Amino acid sequence: MVALLADAVRKNLLDILSVFLYILIIKLFVLQSICLGVKQMKEKLVQINKTLVEVYDDVNRIEEISIKSGSFSDLSITEIHTVEAVGLYGSKTMSEVSAALEITMGTLTTAVDKLIKKGYVERCRSNTDRRIVNINLTKRGKLAYRIHEKFHLDMVEAIMLDFTAQEEEILLIALSKLNKHLKDIYMGKI
Repeated sequence: MVALLADAVRKNLLDILSVFLYILIIKLFVLQSICLGVKQMKEKLVQINKTLVEVYDDVNRIEEISIKSGSFSDLSITEIHTVEAVGLYGSKTMSEVSAALEITMGTLTTAVDKLIKKGYVERCRSNTDRRIVNINLTKRGKLAYRIHEKFHLDMVEAIMLDFTAQEEEILLIALSKLNKHLKDIYMGKI
């Protein structure tokens, strides 16, 4: 009887040990899968970051080449973006433009001085409050604005030729989410 009881205990211990080893193997497999998943996720994040940086750099390079090889080769990227911020219609105050560009008034004043010398912008004081300085584009400035705007539209149109309607929609949603997240996460900290 004792021998039967000892055999039953041994069998139960072996069954318990087998179950324990089985659970341990599953846990190790799950842990390995998680580690692989984390590694793959990290690799994916690195690839996404690399692609975002590459796209940003490429657009800047293409834009710079376009400006330098075009009719407005005397403008820098910063200057053409200042022209963009001034806008086509009416005039804006220096404060409005500096806020839109997120630069200081001193930096904008330097940029506007250069653009005035080059014939793209005009500066005038407000008739109602002489402390307020308004700026607006000259005819040459408006032409530069329109050509730069066309450059961007042409670039996006050329890119989108390779996309299906569904891919365009997915890209638009993804870019909107990216833009929102960047603003939500980082713009409040600056």
